[in-house]
Amino acid sequence: MRLLLGLFALIVLTVLALRWLPVPTTAFMLQSPVTPVRYTWVPASRIADSMRAAVIAAEDQKFFEHRGFDFEAIEKAIDHNRQRRQRRGASTISQQTAKNLFLWPGGGYFRKGLEAGLTVLIETLWPKERILEVYLNIAEFGPGIYGVEAAAQTFFGKPASRLTALESARLAAVLPSPRRWSARQPGPYVQARSAWILRQMGYGPRHDPEPEPPAEPDQNDESGTAAPLTTDTPPAAPEDAGMMETDPAHERAVPARDPTRDADPQPLAAETASTAEQPADRPTTDNPPP
Repeated sequence: MRLLLGLFALIVLTVLALRWLPVPTTAFMLQSPVTPVRYTWVPASRIADSMRAAVIAAEDQKFFEHRGFDFEAIEKAIDHNRQRRQRRGASTISQQTAKNLFLWPGGGYFRKGLEAGLTVLIETLWPKERILEVYLNIAEFGPGIYGVEAAAQTFFGKPASRLTALESARLAAVLPSPRRWSARQPGPYVQARSAWILRQMGYGPRHDPEPEPPAEPDQNDESGTAAPLTTDTPPAAPEDAGMMETDPAHERAVPARDPTRDADPQPLAAETASTAEQPADRPTTDNPPP
């Protein structure tokens, strides 16, 4: 019993310390099949606003509303998995942060139970802005590439503070399976998901469904292969650019926008405007990579 209490106290103290301290490494980094890993911690002030908006759009659109678990998304995932062979997850950004920091890949009730407990602890001890900051710094964006700074430097040759909306969407698009899909050589699915993420960020209508991942690995989507480079053409500006689209999810107006002209999209929810830190170096309007 004393051993368990001591272990619990150590975990609580570690999580509490990481509310302020940079994360030195994670369980996922220590288990990475690619070594040495590429990882550079950067504070939230050096991450483009578009990158924060992109991961919320891609991974957890109710991030600022829930307390660690999106029960509506869980119900939808259960219904989806009953009807289709392609499995769909419902992990929030908070759950993914807990898993990446302390646990291991894979499923199982035991790991899920640990993940749930750590998620509650993180949500209790950290503000939402800190959870998002840590997640962006420790998420895997490619084999052995951890954190948005390493990903931005590796794939686009620039710091995370200067990522454009299109580049941010492409990085967010590979997050479900970064060892399978490539931000450098995006195949059809990554390109389609990037365009969908941009629309969720406010660059067009948001009502279309999220693209389904391919059942089998796509040659162009498999990172680390010699597949030919595909062109990630920016989505065309909608015909009604400058008009307002109604967003039924949040009951607010969302401007139809062109990501090639504006690299700093408005946050997905009103909460982000008041809580997210502003970067020291504003992201530039760099043209998207060819």
